[in-house]
Amino acid sequence: MLTVPAGSLALYTLIRDTTIAWLDQGLGDTALALSNFIRTHDGELVVEISGQTDGALRFDRLDRIYYAVLAPEGQLLSGDAMLAAPSVKLGPGEWDFQDVELDGQTLRLASLGVACGVVGNVCQVRVAETTAKRRALRRDLLVALGLTMIVLATGLVAAGWLAIQQGLRPLGELSQEVARRDLDRLDPLEHPVPSEVRPLINALNSLFERLRLASNAQQDFLANAAHQLRTPLTSLLTEIELAMLEPHEDTQEPLLQRLKIGVDRSARLAQQMLSMARSDAGAPREGLRPLDLRELASLAAEDWVPRALAAGIDLGFELESAPVMARSFLLRELLENLIHNSVNYAGEGARVTVRTGVRDGRAVLEVEDTGPGIPEADRERTMQRFQRGSDAKGSGSGLGLAIARDIALSHGGTLTLSDGAHGQGLRVLLTLPLARQT
Repeated sequence: MLTVPAGSLALYTLIRDTTIAWLDQGLGDTALALSNFIRTHDGELVVEISGQTDGALRFDRLDRIYYAVLAPEGQLLSGDAMLAAPSVKLGPGEWDFQDVELDGQTLRLASLGVACGVVGNVCQVRVAETTAKRRALRRDLLVALGLTMIVLATGLVAAGWLAIQQGLRPLGELSQEVARRDLDRLDPLEHPVPSEVRPLINALNSLFERLRLASNAQQDFLANAAHQLRTPLTSLLTEIELAMLEPHEDTQEPLLQRLKIGVDRSARLAQQMLSMARSDAGAPREGLRPLDLRELASLAAEDWVPRALAAGIDLGFELESAPVMARSFLLRELLENLIHNSVNYAGEGARVTVRTGVRDGRAVLEVEDTGPGIPEADRERTMQRFQRGSDAKGSGSGLGLAIARDIALSHGGTLTLSDGAHGQGLRVLLTLPLARQT
């Protein structure tokens, strides 16, 4: 944007000055021709110019030509008197070119000093012309160079735009490739890019490798932590239950019950914390696999029906096929949390119903109970970590619904809370994309 106008201006100045110099040379040639007509006759200076010669000197298709021959004292010997007005001092063979205003016209005046008469005398031959050719020259130059500049600038912009588009296209494709990736894909980037960008690709691949190592380390930690936490807590819970079966004083029963509840809650909290870590969007996850929500709920029934009966809860299942692509461990944990919440908070005598099926083109998993429910004002807050409803009872940690929502989002689904049937209790609805049929 700066070079093209600057170059055009420099070219305009060069061509203008060169052409004006040629035009000035033409005036000088006329002055030299006139100097040959100066004669000395009987000791007086005269200029012998015929009418035909005068017409030839003044001929020009665009401008008017004027000339004058001046004696050493400045008297007009021949030609146009108005050219005698400018005062110019010249020696023999010296030149002067200038723009003058004479008789209401702008003229280009060429003056030449010529030795004449007695030795040491200098006459002046002056030739002037109007500036029509010069103005036309400037105008034509401006138009021609202006059009050339526009064409050149347009071509450069188009070429630059195409070059940038072609050069940045691999970067755009690379950006899309990186944007589509998550921590399940940490393999090196092999996208073809310009050599100048190769160091960036190498740096990204190095970062992916470090992330892969960190993810593996985190997975190992989670597996070890799960084992190290579950085993002692399960053993402790078993020992407490055995102690409760052994003969003991009645005063120890409340203590054993509190120990059992505390250990059970610790085991549950440890399991939820591990599940939360695995469902976190930033944590590595196992791959998606085909799964039917009906089968998932059937497996949960085997574990939860006895526990519900012991708690005085009527747990029922209404199951239809609902195929999805999911991470089975996480969906099992989601369902465990929803059933646990209903059994734990609905209260003795309540009914809990688990449903699966397909609605409006999406797979659904629903857990509905007839318990006290959650006030509408508290529902959004209860799906945040370590938050419970204002009327919540029991010893929950406030993680169940938060973990369920995180798992739903990680599978591209939604988790919503609403009133149960007839406005009583709570209905938790999970919707997931259906698996494509092959």
